[in-house]
Amino acid sequence: MTVKKILIVDDSPTDRQYLKEILSRLGYQCVMAANGDEGIEMARSESPDLILMDVVMPGTNGFQATRTITRDASTRHIPVFMCSTKSQETDRIWGMRQGATDYLLKPIDAAALVARIKAMG
Repeated sequence: MTVKKILIVDDSPTDRQYLKEILSRLGYQCVMAANGDEGIEMARSESPDLILMDVVMPGTNGFQATRTITRDASTRHIPVFMCSTKSQETDRIWGMRQGATDYLLKPIDAAALVARIKAMG
């Protein structure tokens, strides 16, 4: 699967912009959502090839949004990379149980993120 469009879901404008700049320079089309509910809606309307999901957000958190996306028939095919400052092994395991494809720690290492995206294709 070739990744062309990436949905970035993060409540931090700084983190969204950082990821968008890295990925846009490499030719990825980026769409952004500021919270979990918006991320769920955009996953349905935009049909991205990959979702980068923050965990700690007000309202619907990243675990809940990932679970909703990966269990919905219209979006379950979209891989979700969780991106979080939550570094405990239990957080990573919980994220994977919600349906995440990968779990990356913030601050996101740009080279590692790009390598993981390319490894999917």
